[in-house]
Amino acid sequence: MFASKEGQAVPQVTFPTRQGDAWVNVTSDELFKGKTVIVFSLPGAFTPTCSSSHLPRYNELFPVFKEHGVDEILCVSVNDTFVMNAWKNDQEAENITFIPDGNGDFTDGMGMLVEKNDLGFGKRSWRYSMLVKDGIVEKMFIEPNEPGDPFKVSDADTMLSYIAPDYRTQESITVFSKPGCPFCMKAKQNLIDHGLQYEEVILGKDATTVTLRAISGRTTVPQVFIGGKHIGGSEELEAYLG
Repeated sequence: MFASKEGQAVPQVTFPTRQGDAWVNVTSDELFKGKTVIVFSLPGAFTPTCSSSHLPRYNELFPVFKEHGVDEILCVSVNDTFVMNAWKNDQEAENITFIPDGNGDFTDGMGMLVEKNDLGFGKRSWRYSMLVKDGIVEKMFIEPNEPGDPFKVSDADTMLSYIAPDYRTQESITVFSKPGCPFCMKAKQNLIDHGLQYEEVILGKDATTVTLRAISGRTTVPQVFIGGKHIGGSEELEAYLG
């Protein structure tokens, strides 16, 4: 069973990071002192659950966390800095600070270092999240000690429910668009005017008209989806938003 570190200080560790062409050492004090920080830790960069669910949702909800007093969100993994930098670029996760715990010192200090030899991973982090205020762990969400890689409590929505229990997140919005499309610009501006965040999928870059037709039955843009529901084009979105 993994022990909670609530009420305790985070481990004092120096992380060698690669920033541009230079090596820069980052300390625990620099990351945590005088700040309110969310940490989520996971078994490895580029792995399926980490890339498809764990990381993207924290990145998406960062503005909401910031509204509720969170200064920074850290993603910790027992990977080297080159791997973590490549993963950040691949995920386009600009709201997250990636921390390479290559030697596992921080993870070991948190009591979360586990053997993943059966997967050829060696020692890695168990999946967990925590809220840290001025270097002291206030709350931890540790995945249950079950076989495999459980992902039940360390997600961004669970953390948000703890920090802001009355907050209701908006439904996910995706806009399929093309560069230079005036109707796409109108739809996106409409969402912005209503204070709604959205993800943009650009045809020719992120998807094709075949993709759009398969999903929506249409090939014209924009096509807007809200909470899994197909709203339609610019005029239909305007009517939906009232």
